[in-house]
Amino acid sequence: PGSGERFEGLLPPVSTAPCFSIRKPATTPFELGDYVDQGALAPALAEALKDSIRTHSNILIAGGTSSGKTTFTNALLAEASLGDDRIVILEDTRELKCAAPNVVQLRTHRGSTSLQDLVRSTLRLRPDRIIVGEVRGPEALDLLKAWNTGHPGGITTLHANSAYGALQRLEQLTLEATPRAPFDLIAEAIDVVVFMSRAGGRRR
Repeated sequence: PGSGERFEGLLPPVSTAPCFSIRKPATTPFELGDYVDQGALAPALAEALKDSIRTHSNILIAGGTSSGKTTFTNALLAEASLGDDRIVILEDTRELKCAAPNVVQLRTHRGSTSLQDLVRSTLRLRPDRIIVGEVRGPEALDLLKAWNTGHPGGITTLHANSAYGALQRLEQLTLEATPRAPFDLIAEAIDVVVFMSRAGGRRR
């Protein structure tokens, strides 16, 4: 329906029996205070992240499937919404929620408009913050360049098994657009790496 739900289904002979998965986004976005209340985030870390948002640090959120990357991104967007920045959000599937008074949400279109196309178009929209739901291809290089040339304060996510692995994965994605990994650009553009994991069935 266009509000962030995801469905994946399989039938025999691909699977031994019919199976499916439905992902439904939370109706009320979590805030950083909710993570603190549930013991999933230390109060000092929550304050550090709030400060990172206020100072326009670029934040990379990493983790495995269903680790809570999108939910946590929404919590950070809630903090970013408190200012008067023009926020541009780019996604494949609309999952991010932003209550900022000046927000533009763009979505890819299969076969015609890629995330890389959107990142490049965004630079002409006078953004203060560029948010990408998930980087998974050559758009990573364009995003890093944008963050590093007058558009700080961005947030994006990717799949990785550790914070260090997230930087390695980012390096791999940039190599889809350039023959040499831009190590200096990555070091300059990424200010904060947040790694999400599930411990005892809970997200941390």
